Amino acid sequence: MRPSRLTLATAFLLTVPPLLWASNAVIGRLVRELVPPITLNFLRWALAFVLLLPFARAVLSPSSALWPHWRRYSLLGLLGVGCYNALQYLALKTSTPINVTLVSASMPVFMLGMGALFFGQRIGGRQLAGAALSIAGVLVVLLRGDLQQLAQLRLVPGDLYILLATLAWAWYSWLLTRPGDPPALRADWAAFLLAQVAPGLVWSWCMTSPG
Repeated sequence: MRPSRLTLATAFLLTVPPLLWASNAVIGRLVRELVPPITLNFLRWALAFVLLLPFARAVLSPSSALWPHWRRYSLLGLLGVGCYNALQYLALKTSTPINVTLVSASMPVFMLGMGALFFGQRIGGRQLAGAALSIAGVLVVLLRGDLQQLAQLRLVPGDLYILLATLAWAWYSWLLTRPGDPPALRADWAAFLLAQVAPGLVWSWCMTSPG
């Protein structure tokens, strides 16, 4: 099989997700004084729910394959929708977008550790090299080429929140690799997303409710 060539369209599509990911942190920081973090997370996913509904509303019907597997999708919704961005927006109250995205860039390390500890994943040399490269990149940016910067680093509450968010996302990502999804649901991208967003939106609403 001949390898596919990297086209301009493919390069563009590969660039869009990191830009959206980084801009999410920037926007979260900009509106931190205007919208509470938990409310911002709820509004974000409420918009996603509305956009997905025309494509996959059948997944919410009583006969949907979602309901026999509601525990799994409730957990996926809690981790990926209810927790990750809520914790990220909480982090941005005291931390900077650069710090938040840099901590998130250490995701490969958390993925490897969680996979080895809880999912029986064997860690190979390539995975270790990739994780080391990720951490090296984070350190280069944080230290700005000066090792003395390491002594001046100060942790803020937001750093803990983004660490928890990264752990939640690592757990969520590993759960996606587990079997058990109805084939028809997993094959439909919109239905698969809505099956997670719907319970995640309920979790987010519960978090915004006082008491």
